[in-house]
Amino acid sequence: VERLIKGGDDAVSAVIAAASTIAADFSAVDDPYLNARADDVHAVGRQICLVLLGQGEVNLETIPQGAILIADDIGAWDLARAPLKRIGGVVCGHGGATSHIAIIARSHGIPAVLGLGDRINELRAAKEVAVDGNAGHVIADPDEATRSDFNKRVEAAAQERAGLKVFKSVTPKRADGTVIEVAANIGSLEEIEAAQEAGAMGVGLFRTELLFMRHMHLPSEDMQAETYSALARAFAPHSVIVRTLDIGGDKPIAGIEFPDEENPFLGWRGIRMCLDRPDIFKKQLRALLRAAVHGNIKVMLPMVSEIAEVTRTRALVDECAAELKAEGVEHASFDLGVMIETPAAVLIAPALAKEVAFFSIGTNDLTQYIMAADRLNPTVAKLNDVTNPAVMSAIELTAKAGVAAGIMVGMCGEAAGRPDLIPAFIGMGLTELSMSPASIQRAKKTIAAIAAER
Repeated sequence: VERLIKGGDDAVSAVIAAASTIAADFSAVDDPYLNARADDVHAVGRQICLVLLGQGEVNLETIPQGAILIADDIGAWDLARAPLKRIGGVVCGHGGATSHIAIIARSHGIPAVLGLGDRINELRAAKEVAVDGNAGHVIADPDEATRSDFNKRVEAAAQERAGLKVFKSVTPKRADGTVIEVAANIGSLEEIEAAQEAGAMGVGLFRTELLFMRHMHLPSEDMQAETYSALARAFAPHSVIVRTLDIGGDKPIAGIEFPDEENPFLGWRGIRMCLDRPDIFKKQLRALLRAAVHGNIKVMLPMVSEIAEVTRTRALVDECAAELKAEGVEHASFDLGVMIETPAAVLIAPALAKEVAFFSIGTNDLTQYIMAADRLNPTVAKLNDVTNPAVMSAIELTAKAGVAAGIMVGMCGEAAGRPDLIPAFIGMGLTELSMSPASIQRAKKTIAAIAAER
């Protein structure tokens, strides 16, 4: 640090650079314990920088039970480390209903209102805040009438949740007897319990990026294999669909240098980044092949826009399987599918369906790309509506292509849990719906009601 300061760096920049250099040395050592010390070095560097800047660290570890977290912006990594069971609500100046923060909050049943903009500053002096995550309302220091109204609604919601519990063990079917799998979207092993408690029929989307975001360096093949194996064992014999690393856009990760892009959502992300970085991608594919021994692992590729991305991935999977066989490492094959979230994927869906084992429609990004409206931009939030005829038409075209090819068509966007849309999705031919654990029992009830009506 002193040498860098003498060379002209300011103190904060010097500490960051020195900490990064020392942490990189620890990361290069082939020992799990010493590898983990890289995190400690970064933490020490952060503490020194905060002292130099006269700032205290924001530590969510001590958040009191039921407290509402208010911030201009919250990093997904910070929220992922927080004691989520203690958080009563989240209110943010940035973000939107389908941003990464909203997804984490929703999967844990935490009411969240994002994209408040400058209005977030009005809450600085508030002693108490009422948050309605469904309607997007935030009321600072509510009066007695508002407080009474919110208390009644909280009580009514609790009664509704209690009534839905009877659907936990229900296996919903269409009128013709076809089982509709209602699965969970999760991002960490800590969420397994909530999904099981809700009655999830497996996992329709496991977001692997949180596994990468939690560490100051890229997770090893062994660490990934352990995580995916635990997931497979927890839900066996149900299937667990693991999405390969989907980063870029709003989810950068330490250890991968991203180019400075004017529009990262149209840039180097998802399968594009993975195919360009086989050193990262092959570790994940090897880990998934190893985990497939322990349960019904399926793998899906994000941001697919051409068939070549599938064929190149399949060649890498074969390469990884051959390596594991040569090394004498136990492994098994898995079904390979794609997320349908780009307009290109919708338009080539009939051809794609001949190359893969399943489709999973990611409505959050699909809506963003179909409507050409940034899902993190609150000024165009009204365009991010899955019920728009253009988006529903794209979903129907995808479903038709999948059904015609005889492959499973599922949905893992948040729209999958909407009772008002489930009948339409079932009618289109979808046989798997994956959602936040909090929505599972209501979805099962909706599907059971559709079958009863027919």
